[in-house]
Amino acid sequence: MRLNRYLSQCGVASRRGAEEIILGGRVSINGHIIKELATQVQPDDKVVVDGSPVRTETPVVLALNKPKGYLCSRGDTHERMTIYDLLPLKYQNLHHVGRLDKESEGLILLTNRGDLSHRIIHPSQGAEKEYEVVVDQPLNAEVMAKLVKGMMTEEGFARAERAWVDTGYRAHIVLKMGLKRQIRMMLYYLGYEVTRLTRIRIGWMKLHGLAKGAYKELTPTEVERFFKEEPAKPRLERNPAAEAEGESEGRPPARGKGSKDGERRSKPTRGRAGGPPRGRDLSEREPEAREPRSFKPTRGGKKSGPPRRGDAEDKPSRFKPKRDSFSPRSRSSGTARDEKPRGRSGPPARRPAPRGPRRGPTSR
Repeated sequence: MRLNRYLSQCGVASRRGAEEIILGGRVSINGHIIKELATQVQPDDKVVVDGSPVRTETPVVLALNKPKGYLCSRGDTHERMTIYDLLPLKYQNLHHVGRLDKESEGLILLTNRGDLSHRIIHPSQGAEKEYEVVVDQPLNAEVMAKLVKGMMTEEGFARAERAWVDTGYRAHIVLKMGLKRQIRMMLYYLGYEVTRLTRIRIGWMKLHGLAKGAYKELTPTEVERFFKEEPAKPRLERNPAAEAEGESEGRPPARGKGSKDGERRSKPTRGRAGGPPRGRDLSEREPEAREPRSFKPTRGGKKSGPPRRGDAEDKPSRFKPKRDSFSPRSRSSGTARDEKPRGRSGPPARRPAPRGPRRGPTSR
């Protein structure tokens, strides 16, 4: 066993704290100061920390049915009741694995084994916690789907592994996360208020047969089951609301292996009316008979038929011919349509002087 794990099981400190103690030269084995973290401790070795010998404690794991109104804490400044008030003196040094708030009740574990705490608390290890929740309004499948999808709360992103409705006001929720008041906050964001919350399962262990406020010590075989248990796979729950919506739109409900006929119904193929569905071999269809198109020669060796792109004879021009500015038509005072000319080319004509009566030469 590694030295830091040995000190953790002795109750000296956590594994991270034990590493700092070892590097500080405060640990000796058989009279020799040890600063190597990878040092192995044998059963007959004498380990001393700060001049005091230490030894491993006997592993203890308790299962407690926490009543409502008790805190998961060793002490309280307001002198409220804690779960250690329910335990005898010899179990006061145990730490609780996870926690339940004051208004919640149900199963909680207490132990002096750090590896067991890590196995149950850490989300990656796969220890599930199942809760029975009672709310103030009727529940439905849409609310359960939102709990599984997850949402952002004050403590961060929260989601449930599985959730299903038991009765109108009661549901079961399975968690792997351990955010503060997670279930209460998630349902609060969905418009519900939790009136009762009970943890009924941790991993393989269930709450059945344990009275409120009572505890029992687990055997080594029962403790090892927490380490041998494989992470549970997520289970898909039926959504009656989605199935009813599909039937109203004319779609057949999805059937899996558990259907009555034992066969999985395939998806309807989409095809045009009167035509073959998708996925069918179209080579079986007989090709339609088409007559070849014939073109008769015309004058000039051209063939009659649809006009080709670029033929100027069959396509009217989009541009009007530019008017010649030097044509006599443009110099006239008007056009055939009695339109005023837009402009003249060259300088404007001089206006003749007015004519008056002729006068003869005057004599001076």
